[in-house]
Amino acid sequence: MASRFTRLTTSVPKFARGYAAAPASVKAPITLFGLDGRYATALYTAAARQNALEAVEKDLKTLSQAVEKDAALKSFLENPTVNRGTKMEGILSALKVNGKPNQITQNFFETLAENGRLNQTTKVSEAFAELMSAHRNELPLVVTSAKALDKSALNKIVDSLQKSNLAEGKKLLVSNKVKPDILGGIMVEIGDKSIDLTVSAKLAKLNKLITDSV
Repeated sequence: MASRFTRLTTSVPKFARGYAAAPASVKAPITLFGLDGRYATALYTAAARQNALEAVEKDLKTLSQAVEKDAALKSFLENPTVNRGTKMEGILSALKVNGKPNQITQNFFETLAENGRLNQTTKVSEAFAELMSAHRNELPLVVTSAKALDKSALNKIVDSLQKSNLAEGKKLLVSNKVKPDILGGIMVEIGDKSIDLTVSAKLAKLNKLITDSV
């Protein structure tokens, strides 16, 4: 008997009837690997075919926020001794905080429950967020500094990167991480690339040169 996960992915075209604008074939904007990546991609494809990407994204954000605020809920979902039905009740309860969840979202979590994969909930939500970011042509930019950067300094870094081939014409999602132990300078992480211009990194290289020369 086919799993609910298989039925979800194969029956989506039936759900899409009535949505004239829905594409006949949907492809995820990026390729994700691992179990969470496969589940997130299947969810993305199902939601895209029904023009429900934003609705599903909202549901997952609601659940993620509930898990972040309540450590007991996270432990509850990852506890292998709790039966699937009870876990599903907990998830539906969290999803309904901001209203009734989209049917695709509910079907998806029923799939995870049936396959015994509710412990993947957080990872799948993160993977789906990554797909949605790529869908919007967004690219995360994390600038790490010893102390918080003022808006002017941060804007100069963003403007410089936006003009480089590192940004690839994408919309940058900027965040400034403060890490005093880098001593000074900055570390730039853009997508899967990084540029380390920190004082701590320069000192480490200098120490290595001194050690190697002795």
